[in-house]
Amino acid sequence: MTTTSENGASAGPDDGGATPELPGTTATIALIAAEAGVSIPTVSKVLNGRTDVAAVTRARVEQVIDRHQYRRRRGRSQTGPGLLDLVFHELDAGWAVQIIKGVESVAGPERMGVVLSELGGAHRPRQEWLDDVLARRPRGVILVLSDLDPAQRRQLETRSIPFVVVDTAGEQPPGVPTVGSANWAGGLAATRHLLGLGHRRVAVISGPVDVLCSRARIDGYRTALDEAGVAVDPSLIRYGDFFVGGGYTHGLDLLDRPNRPTAIFAGSDFQALGVMRAARELGLRVPEDLSIVGYDDLPLTEWIGPPLTTIHQPLQEMAATATRMVLAMARGEAPTNPRIDLATELVIRESTAPPATV
Repeated sequence: MTTTSENGASAGPDDGGATPELPGTTATIALIAAEAGVSIPTVSKVLNGRTDVAAVTRARVEQVIDRHQYRRRRGRSQTGPGLLDLVFHELDAGWAVQIIKGVESVAGPERMGVVLSELGGAHRPRQEWLDDVLARRPRGVILVLSDLDPAQRRQLETRSIPFVVVDTAGEQPPGVPTVGSANWAGGLAATRHLLGLGHRRVAVISGPVDVLCSRARIDGYRTALDEAGVAVDPSLIRYGDFFVGGGYTHGLDLLDRPNRPTAIFAGSDFQALGVMRAARELGLRVPEDLSIVGYDDLPLTEWIGPPLTTIHQPLQEMAATATRMVLAMARGEAPTNPRIDLATELVIRESTAPPATV
């Protein structure tokens, strides 16, 4: 696997000119150059992601390309193995590994190289990253919990570089292929399980409020409470960061109070680990004093003490599905279903039990 940071360049060979436009289009590189008031080599540099073009000139050329809906022809000749770009908004050692393994399960047999990028917590890459992608000319791009703005999407589309979003951070425009999981159903199942054990003070620590799956899991939590006739207590709803620190901080705050919750649904397995540490520091036992449900079903959840009840999210299958989709698009095949949500499943282990008062 080839690895690069957001700003790291791993450019493919420069053929010195752009590939001809798709049949049936009226735009030519010469026409684009004439309208933009630049030379044909300058248009070629913009199309190939070269950085030695002034920003104002680049923007003018991109406007003309967009106005004519220019599309580079698919199926150009390539030297060496094909590449896929895999982009994470933020890497962690467990969750991201499952995604990478899923991509490799498809890319490996296809002899595809994978270029890995991390956006430092941002949900949208900078233009420098996009320039590097245009220079590499990968077969496709897979964005994980990250997104492109309309101009960036158009730049990939004009170069005929397909892209798929995995576990989308926000609502995607029509036509953007996405692969996710049933987050609302996962939140519903986790909360129903705790309510079914007899818990009524159930807290939730989801992920960032600006991430779609975080809000969907909380919506599922609210629905389960409503079904059971349990009033929603806003003080028990928290938005964390999907990491151990968020679970620990919110866990301490939720548990160090007189009317503490008897159960916590953590929106990720890592946050569940943070809640477990907070409970331990406060002298609470799991599950005797506090029940905890995680989310993701990472391999480590079977080995911690006690083993964690969690929602299985098919991360590897999500990534493999996205990879097959983007490779099919690179072959010119339109997705039969541009929005795929895979099923989640409750996995009951030893971190949940009826509350001590029941």
